Amino acid sequence: MKPVILDVDTGLDDACALLLAARHPGLDLQAVTCVGGNVGLDDVVINTLTVLEAAGRTDVPVARGAALPLLQPMRAAPHVHGVDGLGDLDWPRSTRSPSPTPAIELLRSVLLDAAAKDDPVTLIPLAPMTNIALLLRTYPESAAGLREIVFMGGAAGIGNATASAEFNIWTDPEAAAIVLAAAGELGVPVTMYGLDVFYDVVVTLEQASELGGSASADLARKLIERRSELYGAAGASIGDGGAVCAVIDPDGLTTRRLPVRVELAGSWSRGRTIVDSRGSSDLTSDPYGVSPTVVDVATAVDGSRYAELWLGAVR
Repeated sequence: MKPVILDVDTGLDDACALLLAARHPGLDLQAVTCVGGNVGLDDVVINTLTVLEAAGRTDVPVARGAALPLLQPMRAAPHVHGVDGLGDLDWPRSTRSPSPTPAIELLRSVLLDAAAKDDPVTLIPLAPMTNIALLLRTYPESAAGLREIVFMGGAAGIGNATASAEFNIWTDPEAAAIVLAAAGELGVPVTMYGLDVFYDVVVTLEQASELGGSASADLARKLIERRSELYGAAGASIGDGGAVCAVIDPDGLTTRRLPVRVELAGSWSRGRTIVDSRGSSDLTSDPYGVSPTVVDVATAVDGSRYAELWLGAVR
């Protein structure tokens, strides 16, 4: 099994990802850390515990992380995920408590243990990367336990929070910039599963209607139904769940290795991931040069393949 950690701001699509990571036999979900993003941190923690309970994985430690971005106020997305972050489904809420260990301390502990065992972990941030930035700058030695970082965020060509920026990066662009810089410095491979592929793994309402008979399958069905209702469509993307699919089945994802930076200053472009696809001959007049961090940028995905992977696990 491949050891993984998820870092989440559990809304509807994070819930899709958590169900997959918790249920798939090819993954060893070692911990989940929480950060404010889609909703406030208290709701993120409750939602995360609730989803893991539905998945039958109360053994997975869940830790509280940063409630706010590094420099700016938090800007939640209740219009996308509902007031409670789980689509206001009225699903029974977990009464379990999170780990008393703060998120970056739990991350450090798990990663140093992985390094000692020579069994590195894939870290899957599906949220603003505040926790990961704090981890890599506070405890850079923890990178020895990382196999790779596969994050949901950014885009080569489009935005959703703004015309330029994807929500997770836009919510804490300084954190994203720190993570990319630190990964480059520490030699951690990075894959960016961004908006260019985010919407392409779709589960139809017909497929979802066949889910049932367990708490995991029932919740999975309700998540697709609610997302379909919100968007007025006959199906819904599993969103963040696609990044977990990419860890399980990397051959379903097409990527290009490209330098990536995060824009921190522009009035209209703050939070944009600047994906540099130029050839070397184009750099003569560029005073900034290329980003020292080269990322595997997702450009295409086999949507039906990943949808079936998700359905098989949550079913």
